[in-house]
Amino acid sequence: MIRFYTATLGCKINQYETRSIAEAWTGHGQAFETGAPQEADLILINSCAVTANAVADLRQTVRSLHRASPTAGIIVTGCAAQVMADELAGLPGVVRVVPQADKGALLAGPAAPPVSPAVLDGEAGALGGFAPFSITGYSRARAVVKVQDGCSHHCTYCIVPQTRGPSVSRPVDAVVAEAVRLLDSGFRELVISGINLRHYGRGLQDRTDFWDLLARLDRELAPRWAGRARLRVSSVEPGQLDHKALDTLAGSSMVCPQLHLSLQSGDPDVLRAMGRGHYDPQGAVDFLIRLGEAWPVIGLGADLITGFPGEDEAGFENTLTLCRVLPLTYAHVFPYSERPGTAAATMAGQVAVPVRKERATRLRALVSRRKRAFGERLLGRPCLDVLVQDQLGRGVSEFYAGCRLTRLPDGAGPRSLVSARPVGLDRGVIVAEPLAASMTDPQENAS
Repeated sequence: MIRFYTATLGCKINQYETRSIAEAWTGHGQAFETGAPQEADLILINSCAVTANAVADLRQTVRSLHRASPTAGIIVTGCAAQVMADELAGLPGVVRVVPQADKGALLAGPAAPPVSPAVLDGEAGALGGFAPFSITGYSRARAVVKVQDGCSHHCTYCIVPQTRGPSVSRPVDAVVAEAVRLLDSGFRELVISGINLRHYGRGLQDRTDFWDLLARLDRELAPRWAGRARLRVSSVEPGQLDHKALDTLAGSSMVCPQLHLSLQSGDPDVLRAMGRGHYDPQGAVDFLIRLGEAWPVIGLGADLITGFPGEDEAGFENTLTLCRVLPLTYAHVFPYSERPGTAAATMAGQVAVPVRKERATRLRALVSRRKRAFGERLLGRPCLDVLVQDQLGRGVSEFYAGCRLTRLPDGAGPRSLVSARPVGLDRGVIVAEPLAASMTDPQENAS
């Protein structure tokens, strides 16, 4: 029996796909997953290529795992494998490089031959072109549910359309079935994820969009699970935040009061240069004001890039101003990173790397202050619903604020949903005391 070890770099979608492949390999009865690379005959690395740092991390990971297990063969798949296969094939220990387009073939086993996308679409059958990844469990406390893949937008800085191809969508029935399966197996938070959720519905025969999918999930799951489990949306574009979005979020009984915006910049000129002129940053502000009537407290995150080509100090100040106005509670801030093969890499007006980094530092400082202020605000709430992530009682609230329970209630552990009273802040983490009868689902969590 083959003993294999997996390592995942990058996004939640990669985490989901690694889990799906691992389940498939163990399900064949010919492979066993180990948590120690030193014990492995085969190592699967699921790679990312979204930034130069991600590629550097991949090279380091390959070399580190080869040193840990010199006799193990290494398979590299994922986004980096799609765009730099020749280089990866030359790294120590690598026996096979499986491009992202062929990743679905790995579901048939580690030695499965590559297939063309057309053949894979045929194998997917009812999935309508969506590669047949699915999971029955997850190695983390919060389970990802993949509903969409690829991107057809082609932002000028982004390599994802080259690595993952055009947008494809998973049919609603398949998404609902997986959500039910994961809740039944003990998960109490599902993260609804995709590469570009604004494109959800592409490839499906009806006019379903992402908000239709989310409303269907809420409608199907709420009768049994409202108050006992929850849904979280991974990331949305400001261009999605329309009246339908407002009605769906405000009317949901299961969606966490938290959003993460793929915002990137607060300057309209920079957004147009990015290929993201289809939304106005002010529109996000207006939407959140309206949403505040239904969600008076909201966790709000954003992806932001500093030092994009052509961004001058005034343009960066527009981003700072937007981040002061938005009710941000955290953000992922990245200095612009050139990706070979993208339009932005050869644009005029390249910003010096030290300037990019200095702007990122200033923006992170602003976000840090907003995050602390939000934590202090949450201290005034009577309770938070904390999804426990480990045996130390660390977890995350419905607002996506990091928490640490002072103790674990009897029967509670990872995946439990615990009501707790916030009592303090410790280096940005909310310390919370579990309430009496605090577990929302004591019988099932104890099972």
